[in-house]
Amino acid sequence: MKILVTGGTVFASRFTAEYFSKENEVYVLNRGTRRQSKGVVPIIADRHALGDVLKKYSFDAVIDVTAYNSADIDDLLDGLGEFGNYIMISSSAVYPETLPQPFSEEMPTGANKIWGDYGTNKIAAEKRLLERVPNAYILRPPYLYGKYNNLYREAFVFECAEQDRKFYVPKNGKMKLQFFDIEDMCRFIEIILEMKPKRRVFNVGNPCSVDIIEWASICYEVLGKSPESEFVHKNISQRSFFPFYDYEYALDVSEMSRLMPNVKPLGEGLKQSYEWFKNNRGEVLRKKLFEFIESELRG
Repeated sequence: MKILVTGGTVFASRFTAEYFSKENEVYVLNRGTRRQSKGVVPIIADRHALGDVLKKYSFDAVIDVTAYNSADIDDLLDGLGEFGNYIMISSSAVYPETLPQPFSEEMPTGANKIWGDYGTNKIAAEKRLLERVPNAYILRPPYLYGKYNNLYREAFVFECAEQDRKFYVPKNGKMKLQFFDIEDMCRFIEIILEMKPKRRVFNVGNPCSVDIIEWASICYEVLGKSPESEFVHKNISQRSFFPFYDYEYALDVSEMSRLMPNVKPLGEGLKQSYEWFKNNRGEVLRKKLFEFIESELRG
């Protein structure tokens, strides 16, 4: 197939481009400000000022990893020539935190106080896409992780383990986290392109969540270590010393599981993430978690 991937240079879009380039002709659309993915054809342009750059191409599929609002959808669609399937990567942030959990695809979308504009903009992007391309597919993942993850999530815990640091756990450590490996997401996109299911919106993710203590322990185990935990009950922002918001949610991924019953074990995915991280530390967007821990929690 001839596939267009938006982005193609950072984490999810980079992995997606390289995954599909193994057996397909993959083009990536970006502004050319970063190192390009391997085995792809770059189309250097801004999706908001495409002109006729894309009009000469015909794509079997468009995988839109970088649509964050309705303008992103409109400007890309206005610039495209002929295309077949359109798959947009949305987010679990489209579900209001007030709904009963786990969130299912049939539940209404709406503002979520944790995610703010990010969630409402994703809702607007989804709506505009389905207005203009009714047969498009929309995927709503929880926390993505894996190779090329430049967000300071598992990378933070890996560094704690490398330095034999005590791990500071929010509250009692029982808050659940739901993850999805970036390779599994690509596998599911592949299934959609092959099977063309009638359902258009899918929650995607690992069927089983883990709590904070379990997640940190698996990260430490990647390095052959076990964390010494200290529980933090102070009235301070969790994000000051931990990578995730104080917000527990779960997605119902049963529709995904009907098409793709097996997902990568979390430990295996985290090993792959660490193998990339230890040789690409400079690509991770660090936050000052260690600085806060040193000044406010240690002692």
